[in-house]
Amino acid sequence: MLRELIDKFYLDQQKNKEQTRFYISDAGKCSRTVFFKFKNAPREKLDARILRIFDHGEYLHRNIFNILYRLRIGVTTEVPIPAQEIVSGRADAIVCIDNENYVLDIKSMNSMIFRNLTAPKEENVYQLQLYLHYFNIKKGILFYIDKDRQNIKEFIIDYDPDLCQRLLNDFKELKEKIDSDIVPQTLLDYPDNWQCSYCPFRVICDMASREEISWLEFKKKIQEQSGKSQ
Repeated sequence: MLRELIDKFYLDQQKNKEQTRFYISDAGKCSRTVFFKFKNAPREKLDARILRIFDHGEYLHRNIFNILYRLRIGVTTEVPIPAQEIVSGRADAIVCIDNENYVLDIKSMNSMIFRNLTAPKEENVYQLQLYLHYFNIKKGILFYIDKDRQNIKEFIIDYDPDLCQRLLNDFKELKEKIDSDIVPQTLLDYPDNWQCSYCPFRVICDMASREEISWLEFKKKIQEQSGKSQ
């Protein structure tokens, strides 16, 4: 009884809306996935358990923020980047340690993934690099938390202007495809890439060819398939 009510609470929070700007978390993601988000394409809904896991991650963030405040070090939390035309984002925190500013990005994960983590995840580095770029800060901290055992690993990341420029160029190229209604090609290692396993657009992606296609034509195909399944 109570379980159904709680599940419904989480499921009711899901609202798919058309995206108008890139999120910094889109950096390094499959271009086709990001394209489909912009077009508000049909996607698989997350189940309530996954949403509760996300919610627990938010709780861990709040706990770290509370500790940072109590340590009395300079800290500003949930800091939005300066207004940009096509990119938006909000850093977890900016902290000042020994008179040097760092962008802090907090990530939580289960024990199995945490145990095998020997270097920062590439996609996390991409996100942090863009925060460093927009805040004009030279160093960042990727802070990983083991949700099960509360162990911690951290990696200090230096600003890489060349990498940031490549990421921003990727955004610009993808924006051109979005505006031109051209669905990008799949990842080169589709469907074996780890992103494919968790992609909410996997069903419609499998309906398309691996190459670039017209979104307007593909959208008709999706609608036809949806009509047949009803």
